[in-house]
Amino acid sequence: MNAFTLTDLNFRWPRQLTPCLIIPSFIVAAGERVFLHGPSGSGKSTLLALLGGIAQPQTGKVEVLGQDLNDLSGHSRDRFRADHIGFIFQQFNLLPWLSALDNVLLPCVFSMRRKRYIGNAHKEATRLLAHLDLTADLWRKPAAELSVGQQQRVAAARALMGKPEIIIADEPTSALDAKRQQIFIDLLLTESAAVGATLLFVSHDERLAAHFDRRIALDEINQVSSECNE
Repeated sequence: MNAFTLTDLNFRWPRQLTPCLIIPSFIVAAGERVFLHGPSGSGKSTLLALLGGIAQPQTGKVEVLGQDLNDLSGHSRDRFRADHIGFIFQQFNLLPWLSALDNVLLPCVFSMRRKRYIGNAHKEATRLLAHLDLTADLWRKPAAELSVGQQQRVAAARALMGKPEIIIADEPTSALDAKRQQIFIDLLLTESAAVGATLLFVSHDERLAAHFDRRIALDEINQVSSECNE
């Protein structure tokens, strides 16, 4: 089974006159580690939104783990994403009033499937936070009081909770210094490999591509060059 299969995909945002993504075919195998790159505005985040069922194409098919997302209602897509995909969003999407620890635990609130995979959720959350170089004195701080780099690492720990089959990372190292960037990459690769998870990593920093099985430029699979309003 493939992690992602896109067929004859055509997408434009509501106020755009022309599509920003036309992708005849794109396949990512289960367990594959893929580095996707492209300039700002090229549609990278838009593609991730389609793969996660956050957006839907005007035409074409998006299959994730063999499930055609077009066949699911909005609520069912949200449930499917919560059960199977760990997202590291470019803007983090942390709940600012919750502590770092409680933000990491959120996947186990929304997905019993992911909670069952880890047993002791609190122990797993603190393990991930520690491995991402977040000290215990930060775990109880509200996310809003953390630095940008600390928030980014909390978002990564949250995505890894519950061993999802797919990890989608949108510019996940942009706020990290070189040392923490390497720690982050190592943890992401180790954790995804340990459970056979597919990793789709999006970045403009092409120096990171050497860590991955396959490197893809978005313009290699996208037939249009117009910018996405993402």
